[in-house]
This record gives sequence, C-alpha cells and structure tokens, in this order.
Amino acid sequence: MTESATPQSPVPWSDFVKMTKEKGLPANELFAVISTPTAGVGPVFANLDPHLAYQAKLQADGVMFAAGPLSATDGSAWAGMGIFFYRADSLADAVALAEQDPMHKSGARTFQVRAWLLNEGTFSVRLSYSTGTFNLG
Repeated sequence: MTESATPQSPVPWSDFVKMTKEKGLPANELFAVISTPTAGVGPVFANLDPHLAYQAKLQADGVMFAAGPLSATDGSAWAGMGIFFYRADSLADAVALAEQDPMHKSGARTFQVRAWLLNEGTFSVRLSYSTGTFNLG
C-alpha cells in the first residue's frame, strides 16, 4: 500500500503504476474500451462493417493491441458487447479514439475507457517450416 492510501481508499493510479514498476513488473499501460450496445444487437449489426474497418485501421496504425466480442456473463450468447485495448499516450487520447469509432458515433454502443496495466501473461507463436503454417497462442 502507498503512503497516500488507507485500507479503505483507492490508491492513486500513478502511485499504483510506480509501485508495480518497483516490484519489477513491466507495467505496460494500455487502455481498455468496454463497448456496450444501447438498443440491442440490431444497431450493432447495422454499424459492424464501418466499425471493423475502423478497428482494422487502428491495427494497421499500431494503435490496436487486441479487440473482440464479449459473451453474456454465462457464456451462452452474444448481446453486442465488445472490448478493445488501445495503445495511447493518455486516457484522454484513448477516449478520443473510442469517440471516433463508427459504432460509438452512431449511438449503437456506448463505452467506458479504463487504464489497464499489462503485467503478466504469455504470447507464443508456433511456426511450421514444412507446412508454412503458424499458430498463435
């Protein structure tokens, strides 16, 4: 816990990032955009193509870290939610990127943006020279 926090109070984000780095974790700050439909999946499907084109541009520009749909909490269906992770210089920059998404501009979805630290995990690539195929995992 930091000096400015009590057991009941939130820790200032900048203090938490500093503490994370001091513990030897990478503290790679990304921004999570939680995108929620405003009126069911109909408007989401109506705006899907321009949304995907925007996502592809962000990916090509090196802004998009990851993106994809979120299932219902029980995993039984898709109700139109998505989550994206942006590389941005600030929370304000990430919000500006999310505001430009055609899905949000159209009103088909609303969104929240939160800073997120990538501290743990793995990423692997398995390449088969003989078949010219690869698997990401």
